[in-house]
Amino acid sequence: MAVLKIYKEVSDLVDALAEYICDLAEEAIKARGEFTFVLSGGSSPKKLYALLASEKFRSRFDWDKIYFFFGDERFVPEGNPERNSLMAENALFKPLAIKNSNIFKVDTTGTPEESAQKYAEMIAKHFGEKPIEFDLNLLGLGDNSHTASLFPNTSVLHENEATIRSVYVEEVQMERITMTAPLINRSRNIAFLVFGAGKSEAVFHILEDQSGSADLYPARLIAQDAEKVKWFLDGAAASRLTETVK
Repeated sequence: MAVLKIYKEVSDLVDALAEYICDLAEEAIKARGEFTFVLSGGSSPKKLYALLASEKFRSRFDWDKIYFFFGDERFVPEGNPERNSLMAENALFKPLAIKNSNIFKVDTTGTPEESAQKYAEMIAKHFGEKPIEFDLNLLGLGDNSHTASLFPNTSVLHENEATIRSVYVEEVQMERITMTAPLINRSRNIAFLVFGAGKSEAVFHILEDQSGSADLYPARLIAQDAEKVKWFLDGAAASRLTETVK
């Protein structure tokens, strides 16, 4: 079972997650000389990214040793307001003056399939001869139980290869580029950031409900190993769980 970290206030949750990220980064830089950080999209992590760029955290380590990746991306042009990378750029990269060479964005100039292939190649090139194991993969959770762009009843849920895939999501009528569940699960650490009462049903289905399948509740495909997976929740998101606060 994954470790649950439950907080009364979202501000406390985000602060605790920022501390956790900084601790992991310091350990990774000391051990391997870099910290590979997969960012989540959507609106939930915006507060976290802004906090990491604030005076409280920005001096904790050398940001030149942090390499940023994206767990998924909307297949829209560079600069489109719907891109996950644009939110991260405004909230995190620009305030910290992160070098472009440390940011691995999804190139959407070709077809979705070409975009996925190029992103997989970029990641492989960075890791070189080393196994592809991200130091931290940050994930969110949709109210329909999706995470990254692993949406209910999509073909990518049955992908067994640890790679990047394109997928058309009928629910949002959009092509997406996403890490597959096997690639996410290779990460050394995985953290879910989930808050709000609107997510409580999805949290319950992933963490406690025994009915249904991963086709209905895709985030179940993500490992729940207590050694590396932590869920950072507020009280509202955790309200349907019987698990006590950790």
